[in-house]
Amino acid sequence: MSSPGVPAVALYVLEAGSGDPVLLLHGLGGDHTVWDYQVTAIAKSYRVLAPDLRGHGRSPLPEGARYTFAEMEADVWNLLDSRGVAPAHIAGISGGGLLALQLVLDAPARFRSLALFGAMGHMDNHTRAVGQNWADTLKDEGPAAYSRRLAMDLFAPDWLEANLDLAERIAKSQEERNLRGVVQWALAMKDFDVRPRLGTVRTPTLIVHGLEDSVVDPSHARLLRQAIPGSEVRLLPNTGHLIPIERPEETAKLLVDWFHRHGAAPSPHGTQ
Repeated sequence: MSSPGVPAVALYVLEAGSGDPVLLLHGLGGDHTVWDYQVTAIAKSYRVLAPDLRGHGRSPLPEGARYTFAEMEADVWNLLDSRGVAPAHIAGISGGGLLALQLVLDAPARFRSLALFGAMGHMDNHTRAVGQNWADTLKDEGPAAYSRRLAMDLFAPDWLEANLDLAERIAKSQEERNLRGVVQWALAMKDFDVRPRLGTVRTPTLIVHGLEDSVVDPSHARLLRQAIPGSEVRLLPNTGHLIPIERPEETAKLLVDWFHRHGAAPSPHGTQ
């Protein structure tokens, strides 16, 4: 584990519930609200922590940060240590999935289980091209065109058509954000590649992918399944990249069932 370029920052975190701890990580350009439905459902049985990663949401945008995975990891270790979190279940969507995978690889004893949503073991040319298209659209056409492009890429076409108002609100929220942290993290992700280490993962791993994901090709689910011993895959039809938003109830059930299978029993104060 390389050292971070700047010291760890104190992340904003939404915390709810009690019991076995669960850490939920959002993706590039997002914040903890991507997990809103799941936080409410999971917190009935578990202690849930959903942070805003550095430069996202309500968390600081540190000067001089390079948004390397070492920096992002240091923030998470600081969060877990400051909150006294024992071995936790961890789930990540998109870039948060990459970070979750990196965390488990670097400190497997700190995690009971891992769930990856729309993630990958390496950055491929397709996803690089998607990110470059977003950057070019923002630069050449402005924030409004950028937010429309996001909506078209992030969601499955049928879901988008049925939920235009919600999708537009989510995408439009990007227009109001400071995107410097988003750009920096995107640059840091370009060379992400942990394929040589995937065979060492012994943490129980669940891989969830939308079959209509146009950001991270669904073939990555198969590649992860083949590389991570004992991992399990759930492929969701008519689902795009933002699985927790497109399939909120199913995502919550998948996670609660997964956590229940791998780790301490849920809190007696809640219900499954």
